Parts: sequence; structure tokens; C-alpha cells
Amino acid sequence: MSLFTGAGVAIVTPMHEDETVNYEKLNELLEEQIAGGTDAIIICGTTGESSTLSHEEHLDVIRYAVDTVAHRIPVIAGTGSNSTETAIYLSTEAEKYGVDGVLLVSPYYNKATQKGLIRHYTRVAESIPKTPIILYNVPSRTGCNILPETVASLVKNVDNIVGIKEATGNISQITKMMSLMDGNIELYSGNDDQIVPLLALGGRGVISVLSNVAPRQTHDIVAAWMEGDIQRSCRLQLEAIELIEALFCEVNPIPVKTALNLMGKEVGPLRGPLCEMEDRNVERLRNAMMNYGIL
Repeated sequence: MSLFTGAGVAIVTPMHEDETVNYEKLNELLEEQIAGGTDAIIICGTTGESSTLSHEEHLDVIRYAVDTVAHRIPVIAGTGSNSTETAIYLSTEAEKYGVDGVLLVSPYYNKATQKGLIRHYTRVAESIPKTPIILYNVPSRTGCNILPETVASLVKNVDNIVGIKEATGNISQITKMMSLMDGNIELYSGNDDQIVPLLALGGRGVISVLSNVAPRQTHDIVAAWMEGDIQRSCRLQLEAIELIEALFCEVNPIPVKTALNLMGKEVGPLRGPLCEMEDRNVERLRNAMMNYGIL
């Protein structure tokens, strides 16, 4: 059930000024990403402001992305929730639309035990047995860490749990997980500044915020590694660090939406409780974009 190798974009959800979803702009972004060499579209993730979308909006955006991309590259839908029943509902609906996979964030706020996580993910997986699942481990946002032993148990016992987006930033934990799995899991970096380190541990690529503004460059970091040009891959990773840091100087997706608007993409405002960027951080972001050559 391999999903993709390379750079998948955690794409923003563009909004009109009244904060309704701008589907015309989403179409433009999807086409630009495909033309720019992006290897997969991750729709309705954290960067897509999924936590502020209604269930109806969430599913409409997923369906629109599937229809627009039309199997040119994989579409992976964020369908996780802090409620198991809600995650099942979103996932089963997304499966009906023909997504290539789903991305399931660990249940946030509840702070489930490892036993609870196994039960949660197993139940969701059983509801969509034909659809590959990528776990999403981002304890800085959810308050819940999926431990290496839990990942190993899930992948061993649940056929359609095939991968993990790792955003702990904890290289030691990721190394332990890959050791327990003997590398038998599709590992994607959830941090743009750790693409190369995770590739070195057997990773398949990245689910990226950076790809929103630099799709070709992010793709090339992974492609160079896969082609055996380790030196170029490392150089491309290091060249992007200033911009990556600026894209995370405030909580995601505030900076990346700001960056896209600075580029003239007109992706609109953020939904509350997120708000516009501080002026000093806008300047930092603008300078990083100029130094990287995308502004």
C-alpha cells in the first residue's frame, strides 16, 4: 500500500475575505503544486486549518481536491479527530471520494494512553480497510505522543496502517521506532528542517509546509537523496533553513499563508483564533524569502 516517495505538500486552504473557502484559488494552488513537481497533496491537515472547518466544509474540500487532481498524484486527506467516531466518519466519507490515503493525527486534548491510541487507530483502520493510513505524531500540538512500541504494534497488527508523519523532532525516538520496525514503515518527516536526517534513517520523504512556497526545491531535496546525490540533498536542506525557521516563527499556518500572500497568491485570511502575523515577523519572513530567491 505504498503511498508516495518525495515531497507531499500540506496545502493551505485559501479563503475569501469573508472566510469562506475559495475553491477557485484552491484549484490554482493544486495545479501549481502539480506543475511544480510536488509528489502528493495532503489536504485538510494542520496547515489547511482543518480544525476550523465544519464537517461539511472539510469533506467538500477533500472531494474537490480528489476531483481536481484526478489521480495525477496521490491525494491524502487529513481525517483525524480527538473523537474516534468523528475520525471514522471523516475517514469513511473520504474513502468514498477516492482518496489515495488518509492522515490521522493523534487524538488531541484527550491525552489518550498508548492502549487507547491502539484502540483508536485500530477502529478507524477497520472502518476503511482498503485505504492506506499514515499516522501523524505531533505531540507539541496534541499533547499526545505515539511511542515507538505503539507504532510497531499498530503496523504489525493492522494491515492498512503503513506510514507515519513524524513531527516530534526527537531523532532518538524516531531511530528507536525504525529499529523496532526494521525499517518496515513509510517514514515521512513532519518537520521541514529534518528532511535529510529522516531520509538517512530510511525515510520516504516529507509532508511539507515549505512546499507551499517552494515545491520544486522541496521535491529536489528528496529526489537528490533518492538519486544518490547525498551532498546536493544536504546542501539544498541547509540552504532552506533560514526560510524554514521564518515559516515557523509563529504558529503554522500563520507564516505560510502570509508568505503566499506576499507572493501574490491571494490565499486570503486565517480563521480565528489564528490572526495576522506580527509586523516584525513579517519582515523576517520577507527577508528570508528574498534570500531564498522566491520573492
